[in-house]
Amino acid sequence: MVQGTTSDAGKSTLVAGICRVLYRRGLKVAPFKPQNMALNSAVTSDGGEIGRAQAVQAQACCIAPHTDMNPVLLKPNSDTGCQVIIHGHVVGNQEAAAYHSYKKTAMEAVMASWRRLTAQYQAVIVEGAGSPAEINLREGDIANMGFAEAADCPVILIADIDRGGVFAHIVGTLALLSESERNRVVGFVINRFRGEMSLLQSGLDWLEEETGKPVLGVLPYLHNFHLEAEDGISKDQAQEKISENRLKIIVPVLPHISNHTDFDALRLHPNVDFLFVKMGDYIPKADLLIIPGSKNVRGDMQYLKDYGWGRALTNQLRYGGKVIGICGGFQMLGNAIHDPHGIEGGSGSQDGFGWLMMETTLEKTKQLKQITGRLGFTDAVVTGYEIHMGISVGPALLQPALMIVDGESLRQDGAMSADGQVAGTYVHGLFDHPESCAAWLKWAGLEEVEHFDYEQVREQEINRLADSIEAHLNWKKLAPYLPA
Repeated sequence: MVQGTTSDAGKSTLVAGICRVLYRRGLKVAPFKPQNMALNSAVTSDGGEIGRAQAVQAQACCIAPHTDMNPVLLKPNSDTGCQVIIHGHVVGNQEAAAYHSYKKTAMEAVMASWRRLTAQYQAVIVEGAGSPAEINLREGDIANMGFAEAADCPVILIADIDRGGVFAHIVGTLALLSESERNRVVGFVINRFRGEMSLLQSGLDWLEEETGKPVLGVLPYLHNFHLEAEDGISKDQAQEKISENRLKIIVPVLPHISNHTDFDALRLHPNVDFLFVKMGDYIPKADLLIIPGSKNVRGDMQYLKDYGWGRALTNQLRYGGKVIGICGGFQMLGNAIHDPHGIEGGSGSQDGFGWLMMETTLEKTKQLKQITGRLGFTDAVVTGYEIHMGISVGPALLQPALMIVDGESLRQDGAMSADGQVAGTYVHGLFDHPESCAAWLKWAGLEEVEHFDYEQVREQEINRLADSIEAHLNWKKLAPYLPA
């Protein structure tokens, strides 16, 4: 099990890299995260929902993602509450205090998945959540040491030296663990090191002498490295590429933005200048404005209105720009959103932006599907997945954005305005397939589109990560904890 001294220490990437290394060595390996709190998720082969990071780790293992890889997923919809997903399916919304009492039930789901995975695979590489030293969350813990103790799992502790204070992070974390938990830690990995190794060595020697535990490796900082984010938008992701010959695309960072990995293919595309725009920041001119998914659609739509994005949408379309709404963003482009059951907060209705003639009602049942189809305005392949609780109706849907293969027939998805300036869809991963991505960029005004295969980039980056981990971890010291 990989646990971190902090959030974003590198747990997800280390697990993905180890998974690919073991796969390349001929082992049957799978990832596992007992409990994940994230708004980036994926649809699995068995029709459930898990954290996006575990889907990426499954790709590193060259297997299809499965709900057992992340049996408990928490999707925050407010500062104190979240949607609780067990074995891929929603069991309800809970406030933090109520979920604390629910952990015993959640742990039963965790251990059931753990038993199934360990029965099927030679190696299961586990990812912790946050830090095991959060003493206020230790009672009933199922995400870190609570799980490790229950499963009798050895633990690697990873720390990010790029943040500073790496030795304090490691020693301080150990100090806050119980004796049995400290004994479970078999060594440390220091992540994102850049500099002269000889200048670090005295610190490594001190750390090993102070703790009695080995440093298992120092991983170098991988410049321009890309792996789909587990949750938040990093500073690197928010950077704008400067060019006069690229299509300008902007996306507002909603307070409850979900599945922002939808835009990774655009961020990396050589023909695109991409920018995430925070609430309150200046809204620049763009060729294409995309409203992303949201875990609290009505609340986030109000934020957009409060921060001037309604006016920005009007100006965008007045001056010939294009607009796409994805999932929750698609719902916002309609006339109204109704939440009679209080799915995403208090029950009620709210006016949308009114650019598509339709209304949406949030239902209790979540739609979870992997999809393949064609774009409605051109014969280009699209692949992706649906994760939504809304049902949209109205004349706008008579001109669909996508035609999705559903068994032996086709079904319509989304909508496109009569003037062709506004489009919306429930499909995530809209830009991942090269054909779909190129078609949308041409629709938005780009005359010449270079071929760009995002799936190939993902594979290259996973292999690049694995190469680094294979070169810089001490596999002899790790050997006792791995299959022969």
